[in-house]
Amino acid sequence: MDSGHVVSASGVVEAPPAVIFELIADPSLQPEWDGNENLAEAPPGQRVHQRGDVFVMTLTRDGAVRENHVVEFEEGRRIAWCPSEVDEEPAGHLWRWEVEAIDADHTRVRHTYDWSALTDPNRMARARATTSESLAASITRLTALAEEEAHG
Repeated sequence: MDSGHVVSASGVVEAPPAVIFELIADPSLQPEWDGNENLAEAPPGQRVHQRGDVFVMTLTRDGAVRENHVVEFEEGRRIAWCPSEVDEEPAGHLWRWEVEAIDADHTRVRHTYDWSALTDPNRMARARATTSESLAASITRLTALAEEEAHG
């Protein structure tokens, strides 16, 4: 779904919500499933536990480091963060993951990119290039990892 400055995708994963959420909430695992291929690495030990946490990620394009400020958090269900340059305020875009159990073995996953509050003109072209297809690519890669972990 693309709606102006908010883009989202969703899918059903054959894995429990806890398995999926752990892959999302541990930044060191994010480069494994990033469908945008934008994330190079994140140091281990940054598992998100609450709103207000900040985790650090290195980007693939230029090796730049981003701080990600967690603005929404519900363990096992929802996490959202706003990226920023190191020691700067977030530029106004948000990445959100929502995880909802369908039954014991199936989970609906929704991934949203919201750039409606983006203020940095240097980031507009990249924001416009983020489509529901690129978000779906992350869900596809996340699905493969979660299902492998859940089913061995």
